[in-house]
Amino acid sequence: MSANGQTIIQLLEQWTPKYYAVPDDKIGLQLGTLNKKIDNVMVTLDVTEQVVDEAIENDVGLIIAHHPIIFRPLKHIRTDFSAGRIYEKCIKHDIAVYIAHTNLDVAEGGINDMMANALGLKDLSPLEEVHTEKLNKLVVFVPEEAHNNVLKSIFAAGAGWIGDYSHCSFNIKGEGTFLPHVDTDPYIGEQGKLTKVNEIRIETIVPQSIQRKVIQAMLKAHPYEEVAYDLYPMDLKGKSFGLGRVGRLPRIKTLEELSELVKLNYDVTMVKTVGILNKPIHKVAVLGGSGSRYVQQAKYAGADVLITGDIDFHTAQDALADGMSIIDPGHHAEKIMIKHVAGYLQKEFDSKNIGTNVLESNINTDPFTFL
Repeated sequence: MSANGQTIIQLLEQWTPKYYAVPDDKIGLQLGTLNKKIDNVMVTLDVTEQVVDEAIENDVGLIIAHHPIIFRPLKHIRTDFSAGRIYEKCIKHDIAVYIAHTNLDVAEGGINDMMANALGLKDLSPLEEVHTEKLNKLVVFVPEEAHNNVLKSIFAAGAGWIGDYSHCSFNIKGEGTFLPHVDTDPYIGEQGKLTKVNEIRIETIVPQSIQRKVIQAMLKAHPYEEVAYDLYPMDLKGKSFGLGRVGRLPRIKTLEELSELVKLNYDVTMVKTVGILNKPIHKVAVLGGSGSRYVQQAKYAGADVLITGDIDFHTAQDALADGMSIIDPGHHAEKIMIKHVAGYLQKEFDSKNIGTNVLESNINTDPFTFL
């Protein structure tokens, strides 16, 4: 059975939540409605008129794109202009358009990880942090015989991580008391009688982003009719998410060798390279999209080269004078997202027996032709 559009986006936002996006970014549903069944969803980098025609031909009800179709304030919607024709065709053919922009850049496994992984970079970290996950401490009191089941359920829902350590908790034995009143159905004890129970206090860490999921798992596994639990905010810093990635090559390459690897693995016909071609490169910064303002940041992070799009002449001059290398594969290198986002959705659909078809756009939306 085909999924509702809202269900599809909920699955996508489990990976790329909106709060990952930089302030004022143009993300989310930009055209149409998600309150409908979607037989076919198509993933694309850009929404051009040709992409919309492709969607119409394939009976697509939802387009998921990286670049917004509405980025600047609209002054008019004229159907004798290309932008107006895009909106008109989408509306006439009931095609919704959803945008995952900087939230897809920032997400773990998102565009910047895709670009870094394509080059085999290791020990990745964000180039610029934009979001640090808030952590809470969950405390719950469990009868001894249910302790293992509740603890396993909490961990399975994603709680208990500290850095690279999982299943972290603290458990203290004690005595719990309660007095069931009228209309209760106690798991232990009797109505009107004070009950004393050997219980275990479980303490563990829960990222705020999965707090609801963990609480639901805990309540489902807990045998009590009324569960005693607390949540405390913590000053401990959670996982950081950000734009760009900085990592190390498995082995040192020259700037020229790395440029050839970028061309091959990003599927681009040419790159613009700034720097001495035989310069040894070990540490690399990558940033999808336009990265001119991140050159110095990459240098401060210890990178030997920044791989990013849309480097202008003067930025290149300044970088060269400063000893910083750049490889510019063009903005369109972000097309790497199409197969990965489509693959993610297909995997989610298969695991949930959703019959919606996932299509990858075949339209080349790069405005440049290199001769």
